[in-house]
Amino acid sequence: MTKRWQRRPEGSTWGDWGDEDELGRINLVTPDKVLEGIREVQAGISFCLSLPLDYPGGTALNQRRHPPVLAPTEDMNGAPSTFYNVHMSEMEAFGDPKYVDVWADDVVTLSLQYSTQWDSLAHVGAEFDADGDGLEEGVYYNGYRAGIDLVGPSEDARGDGSGHRAFAHHLGLEHMAAHGVQGRGVLIDLAHHLGLDWRGVDLAALEEIMKTDDVVVEPGDMLLLHTGFATKVLEWERNPDPRKIHTTATYLDARDPSLLEWIADSQISALVADNYAVEGLLGKDRDESRHSFLPIHHLCLFKLGVPLGEMWYLHELATWLREHQRSRFLLTAPPLRLPGVVGSPVTPVATV
Repeated sequence: MTKRWQRRPEGSTWGDWGDEDELGRINLVTPDKVLEGIREVQAGISFCLSLPLDYPGGTALNQRRHPPVLAPTEDMNGAPSTFYNVHMSEMEAFGDPKYVDVWADDVVTLSLQYSTQWDSLAHVGAEFDADGDGLEEGVYYNGYRAGIDLVGPSEDARGDGSGHRAFAHHLGLEHMAAHGVQGRGVLIDLAHHLGLDWRGVDLAALEEIMKTDDVVVEPGDMLLLHTGFATKVLEWERNPDPRKIHTTATYLDARDPSLLEWIADSQISALVADNYAVEGLLGKDRDESRHSFLPIHHLCLFKLGVPLGEMWYLHELATWLREHQRSRFLLTAPPLRLPGVVGSPVTPVATV
């Protein structure tokens, strides 16, 4: 088999777990790491870390991502959007007056990255000369190719007649789901120290908070950042202020090179925040050199293989951990095992 890449991005982990690897640093969530997470369970209390999946509401946060829409399935005769509150005693061919059953089935149209989510390693790639021939091509983590390994938009992206118009033949989140994504989570409570001001957090500020709260991050840990953003999203009750939703709470300062270096050196297996993008969406910059618009997405998804979690709900967990002077817990957070997706809703659970 011809190797997909001849050169890898500087500082990347491409090939570290083999040429065919699709998990990246999730490989660091080993059985020993799972046991470390389990040993953090002392009170037996679990916290749901997901927003209701119809939050934030509307499309003010991202005009391409729409709230979920529910509908009944078709009925037994193929009539669309009708199989809901169906009395089996009244069904024509399949029913009988003797049956007491009442049925309801539903379907959902769902933007996979509308609310609490995982970003896969297929979510963001880059134009990069992986062949070493002087020409840049669209590639993703570990050299998987745009148009070959990630297909779409096209009429039959999976190539099996299933009708998918986009399909990640590699790096889809089904691999992460099959792994299980259960291990030790570590939370840094930015909101407690910095409030809800819209500001970037550089490495110096992050390390000061970690030192004050005695937070230690070790290789293989899944790191969670509590900014307070998702708490405000809940308060807006699916009707967010279109300006404040883009200017509320802290974010990681991706323009701090030392912070990017720390993320790489920390060997965290996943990076999660309760805000929209972990880093700040600050618009176009004035740097005319070739570079990434979202440096943390580029570093984590493209180079290191670190999945990103966005818009998780961390308020109750952060409050409990602070009251008990803790920062570690067992985190269970597999995405949907839906083949070919580049993003997925998730209902994470933290157990303390």
